[in-house]
Amino acid sequence: MATKEKSEIKIGGHIVTITNQKKVYWPDEGFTKGDVIDHYDKIADYILPHLKGRPLSLKRNPNGIMDKGFYHKDAGENAPSFVDVLKVKSESNGKIIDYIVCNNKATLLYVANLGCIEINPWNSTEKKPGHPTWMVIDIDPSDKNTFTEVVDTALTVKMILDKAGISSYCKTSGSSGLHVYAPLKNKYDYVTVKDFALIIASLVQEQLPGTTTLERSLSKRGPKIYIDYLQNRTGQTLASVYSLRPVPGASVSTPLEWKEVNHKLTPTQFTIQNILQRIKKKGDLFLPVLKESNSIEKALKALKA
Repeated sequence: MATKEKSEIKIGGHIVTITNQKKVYWPDEGFTKGDVIDHYDKIADYILPHLKGRPLSLKRNPNGIMDKGFYHKDAGENAPSFVDVLKVKSESNGKIIDYIVCNNKATLLYVANLGCIEINPWNSTEKKPGHPTWMVIDIDPSDKNTFTEVVDTALTVKMILDKAGISSYCKTSGSSGLHVYAPLKNKYDYVTVKDFALIIASLVQEQLPGTTTLERSLSKRGPKIYIDYLQNRTGQTLASVYSLRPVPGASVSTPLEWKEVNHKLTPTQFTIQNILQRIKKKGDLFLPVLKESNSIEKALKALKA
């Protein structure tokens, strides 16, 4: 990767302009914008299958992690010709939003150059925008929770899904939580998936009433882990698997084997420095999320049995 302040990279016949590579994004660690672009350059083959066909809600941190950054949904209007765009009519104001769809490596690096430390794809694709590829349970701790409690919550989610006959896959959020995905292969609409996620979340909360809550409001939930089932709504996004996060340590949202989801796990042990080595050893542990399919109807019957 070039280190000049402005350079051009040729990728698949496309020219991507890269700027300000020496800009420090992580002051404590010294990681730069160039390191972010290098991460996505090296990891493209692994992250792109999880992004292809999915509109992105761009979270931009052009001044690094000390800046809160901002969301930029309507980012496609001025994008280069190699960037695919999905036009979506906003339900709130009726305006057309040009969502970037990351279908190739050139687009991935273009987005990274915009200051997108993290990559946030839709749960559904442009072919079936109303039907998510998966159900996700976002395990979101308060600052009073231990990560041991987060792990116990994830294992309880797995226990409930196992009882329902649903295959599931876990990844670190790259921050303080864990995400549990259940593949559905775009069979159900968002309302059906959200309602099913609420059932799963409610059963988990019944098992762990002392440490978990379904209360979304930060002021009302108190020192408890929020079992977020509302991520299963149209337009909601989570950081993609293999996405960097704008947090200290430059951690990466990383798929796990379930045997790794134990009390030895730490939330930020996978970083910009070790993720590629891990993937080369483990392969893409999250590919089944794109390929497998589960039945909500069968799951509901199993849970009633």
